Amino acid sequence: MDTKAAIAALAALAQESRLATYRLLVQAGPAGMAASKIAEALGIPASSLSFHLKELSHAGLITPRQEGRFIIYAAQFDTMNALLAFLTENCCGGNPCMPVGNACGSASA
Repeated sequence: MDTKAAIAALAALAQESRLATYRLLVQAGPAGMAASKIAEALGIPASSLSFHLKELSHAGLITPRQEGRFIIYAAQFDTMNALLAFLTENCCGGNPCMPVGNACGSASA
């Protein structure tokens, strides 16, 4: 992932409704959810949700697909994995990271 794509993904997630939408779609898994179910679950008006889904889609974090008369949205796990890899590629200065709970690079036993 390049810097511009990372910034776009982070910017898309830096809003409460979009972050909640993305997290809900992660929970839904590859099957995704219809926009109407997302709006119902999160209590977001359809007109607002449409804008948020567009932003997440433009950032490559979700993808829509047509199923009959419904549009189903699903999280793009590859994009999030690429973002996490981008954010952590220089973790601990190239040294193996310590287990969670220890400071990065600390020598505690």
